[in-house]
Amino acid sequence: MAVVVTGLGTTSPLGGDVATTWEAALAGRSGVRTLENDWAEKYGVPVTFAGQLAVDPATVLSRPETKRMDPSAQMAIVATREAWADAGSPEVDPERLGTVVSSGIGGVWTLLSAWDTVKERGAARVLPLTVPMLMPNSPTAYVELELGAKAGAHAPVSACASGAEAIGMGLEMIESGRADIVVAGGTEAAIHPLPISAFAAMQALSKRNDDPAGASRPYDTTRDGFVLGEGAAVVVLESEEHARARGAKIYAYLTGLGMTSDAHHIAAPDPEGAGQKRAMLIALERAGLKPSDIVHVNAHATSTPAGDMVEARGIRSVMGAHGDNVLLSATKSMTGHLLGGAGALESVFTIKALQDRKAPPTINVDSPDPELQVDLVRNVPRDLPASGDLAAVNNAFGFGGHNVALVFTTA
Repeated sequence: MAVVVTGLGTTSPLGGDVATTWEAALAGRSGVRTLENDWAEKYGVPVTFAGQLAVDPATVLSRPETKRMDPSAQMAIVATREAWADAGSPEVDPERLGTVVSSGIGGVWTLLSAWDTVKERGAARVLPLTVPMLMPNSPTAYVELELGAKAGAHAPVSACASGAEAIGMGLEMIESGRADIVVAGGTEAAIHPLPISAFAAMQALSKRNDDPAGASRPYDTTRDGFVLGEGAAVVVLESEEHARARGAKIYAYLTGLGMTSDAHHIAAPDPEGAGQKRAMLIALERAGLKPSDIVHVNAHATSTPAGDMVEARGIRSVMGAHGDNVLLSATKSMTGHLLGGAGALESVFTIKALQDRKAPPTINVDSPDPELQVDLVRNVPRDLPASGDLAAVNNAFGFGGHNVALVFTTA
C-alpha cells in the first residue's frame, strides 16, 4: 500500500511555520542565539546559547491551552494545526485516524517545576494536571484529542531518533490497515538548565558561548559538540488511495523505512556504523530502490567529533561510487539539535527539498573534515535534478544505539 505525505507543519528556531522555516533554511540563516536568562550566574550552567523557538506558542495558543500543556505538547499542537490545515482538514472516520507524536525527553519543564514547587511550597501546591503534562505521551495524546483520532495514539521514545521513528510507525499503521491517515512527528522542549548542564557534563555540547550562530558546525574540523534546539514538526501521512479519493495534494511518497539498533554503548555510536548502514540499506530495499536512485541525504550530523564521521563513512559505504552524486545537507547547523523533534523537522526539510528540487545548505563549515567523502552542500542551496523522479534519505540516530532511515520519493 502506497503512503503519501499530504500535510506539513512545524514551529522551529527558524520560524513559526513551514514556509518561514524553509525560507530561512534555504537562506542559510541560523536560529541559534544567546539565551536571555541568568542560568550561568545563578547555577554555573556552562553553555549560554541554544536554538530557541522563533515564535512563542503562547502567542498562537489560548491561555487555557498553555496552562494545561507542557511546552512540548504546546509545540506539537502548533505544528499539528498547521499540518492538518495544510492537508485540507480531511474528513476521515475517527477510527481510521491515528497519531504518533514522540518526544525524546518528555515534559521536563513540568517535572522539574513541580519538584521546585514541592520543595519550596509543599506537596499540596502541586498542580493536579502535573502528570498529564509531564508524561512522554502527552503530546500525542493532546494531538489525538485535538483531532478525535481513535485508531491509536502512540509515542515511541528512542532519544534523538524519536521523531523519525514516529513517522516510521505512522507508515506501518497505514500499511497494516489500521488507519487511513496518521498524524506523525516529534517535539522537544528541553532548553532548561538541567538538560543543558547534563549534556555539557557529557562533553556533548558545543561551548562556543562567544559565537552561538557559528557553534553548530557539522563536518568541520573544529566541531566541538551539538547545539541544543527546541521545536516540533508533524507530517500528515495518508494512504494514496484515500488521498486521491479526496483530491488531496501530495508532497511526496514515504516509501522506505529502516530501523536497527547498535547494541554497542548507551550513548556512543558503534564506531563502525554497522547499524546505521543497515538501517539505510533496509530502507532502500523496502523502497525498492538502489543507492544510485538517491540524489539527496539529510544527515543526522549533530556536529559531534565522533558521530559525524561515523555517519559520513556509512553514507559513503552505502552509496558506493554513486556517493559522488549525492548531495548531503546537515540542517542542524542552522536549527540546532531538536532531540526528539529532530528527525521530524528534518523529514519536513527532506520533503521540501524534493518538492522544490533544492537541497538546503550546511552552514559554518569552514574547514571540512578530510574524511568527508560525500558532496556537502555548503552555505548556499544546490539544485537537485530538474526532471525525473527523485528519492532522498533522512537519517536519525539516538542515544542507546537507535538508528532510523526514512526514504521519501516524488513518485
